[in-house]
Amino acid sequence: MTGRNGRTVRDLRRANRTAVLQRLYFDGPLSRFELGPATGLSSGSISNVVADLVADGLVEEAGSVDSDGGRPRILLRVAPGSGHMIGVDVGETRVRIELFDLTLTELARVEKPLEQRRYEVEGIVGHIREGVAEVLAAADIPPERLLGVGIGVPGIIEHTPDRGAVVHGQTIGWDAVPLEALLRENSPLPATVPYFIDNGAKTLGQAEMWFGGGRGARNAVVVLFGSGVGASIVTPDVEQGRAVEWGHLTVRVRGRRCRCGSLGCLEAYAGAEALLDRWREEGGRPPRGTDEETALSAMLAAAHPADGGEPDAVALTLLDETAEYLGAGLSDLINLFQPERILIGGWAGLELGVRFLSAVRRHATAYALRHPAEKVTVELGRLGPDAVTVGAAILPLADFFTRGGRRPEPLPTGPEPAWRTALEERAPH
Repeated sequence: MTGRNGRTVRDLRRANRTAVLQRLYFDGPLSRFELGPATGLSSGSISNVVADLVADGLVEEAGSVDSDGGRPRILLRVAPGSGHMIGVDVGETRVRIELFDLTLTELARVEKPLEQRRYEVEGIVGHIREGVAEVLAAADIPPERLLGVGIGVPGIIEHTPDRGAVVHGQTIGWDAVPLEALLRENSPLPATVPYFIDNGAKTLGQAEMWFGGGRGARNAVVVLFGSGVGASIVTPDVEQGRAVEWGHLTVRVRGRRCRCGSLGCLEAYAGAEALLDRWREEGGRPPRGTDEETALSAMLAAAHPADGGEPDAVALTLLDETAEYLGAGLSDLINLFQPERILIGGWAGLELGVRFLSAVRRHATAYALRHPAEKVTVELGRLGPDAVTVGAAILPLADFFTRGGRRPEPLPTGPEPAWRTALEERAPH
């Protein structure tokens, strides 16, 4: 039956299940009595929805609390073991794969180092396939229990009707790579398990907005500062966030060559890779044979010796310049989007932020328009270096909520139009 607003009874049931699941997930444990005001549903609807969710194994009892003069009220919570997600971070130095239960408790992880920043497509696909199999085996979780695999990657993601998610990663040499289609080929996962692929800055933003420093904000910018830099913009119009190629904002005309090929990009001055290159060019000596994270730590140690010795003047000057470039770059985000909060994450952002966050704030305020600058706070992200992986796992979790806790149907094996329709339905919006 279809109502006047075009919604069917099935749509209404799914929406009610979604409302209850989300409130229990973010605010639980809660009693049936508390769920009514929290969701806006009647007591009868709450009873029916909870009964369905308990029967499906998605909700379980979590103790009781005394009520005013009556029987104790039973508390309910989302059952942690009722579903599992995998989050993948295709980063600058490694591919990190983590398995989570439904409450995002980590159950297993695998890290696949990237030798000399090699982004060969076959190698990355192999790392993801192997890592997925390894974390499932480590936790003894059957593949069919997965709600999905979320993957955060560098670049622009295009969701196509015939090949699924296609990655345009200019900085890593990926030109229209059909990553989803490649992962589906000879996949060890059943067809019921979908892939959700998105920009790594967006998955970082998703994690911080759900569980980190962005909670409660209506307008926020979450910055991913690693080997390169990127950002995710969250506004009331784009609640799930939108990745922007902030690192390729031009900050100096005819400036340094960026790894994207253009001149004068922010990333060519403020990204960790560029910062280390500039240090080498000025006579700095990062430890040989180490990855970027180790080299950046060495640069920080040279600029701020723990023993109180003479600091490396070049390293100190370059770090000060990087703080100014980042602050100037943030000022553009402040002027354009007028966010309430800016959160700086990513492995380099978290490591450097401890040293120069106050300088970044000062420069951002100096370069931005006064009115929006007075209304924004600039802080470090709260979820640590695993935030991209957590955010990637949120992609299948969000889809699970949208479906009211129902698992996705297997992809059809019939004619191509059926495949296209199914892929379009699963593409994140």
